[in-house]
Amino acid sequence: MDEEKITKVGVGVMILKDGKVLLGKRKSLHGEGQYSPPGGHLEHLEGFEDAVRREVMEECGVKIKNIKFVHVANIMHYAPKHYMNIFFSADWDSGEPEVLEPKKCESWDWYDLDNLPEPLFLQTKLGIENYKSGNHYNDKVG
Repeated sequence: MDEEKITKVGVGVMILKDGKVLLGKRKSLHGEGQYSPPGGHLEHLEGFEDAVRREVMEECGVKIKNIKFVHVANIMHYAPKHYMNIFFSADWDSGEPEVLEPKKCESWDWYDLDNLPEPLFLQTKLGIENYKSGNHYNDKVG
């Protein structure tokens, strides 16, 4: 099967601490120079919350709690890549964010939800907008 014709499942998590959100500046080809929270691909037979916790530990080494579903989006913007993105929010629990995957992320920092850096990665922009509005679904984002 053609790898580009497989729909992948991505997870992302907006970590909140004192009214701020943790964002990293991406270095990967997919969204390079854009800001996004920790996230990645759902692994085979992995639970959503397990995936979120794993990605957060792998990417920035912090612990989170109170994981909550925010929205699901059908992302076609990066065609021929196709993603189903599941976005969550969580509260920071402990640890200081550090760059643990330097080939994928340049830096981590806390940003005020009303004063976010630009440009935001598409999934991040959707996730934060939906967190604020209470919308839980976006179809055919392209």
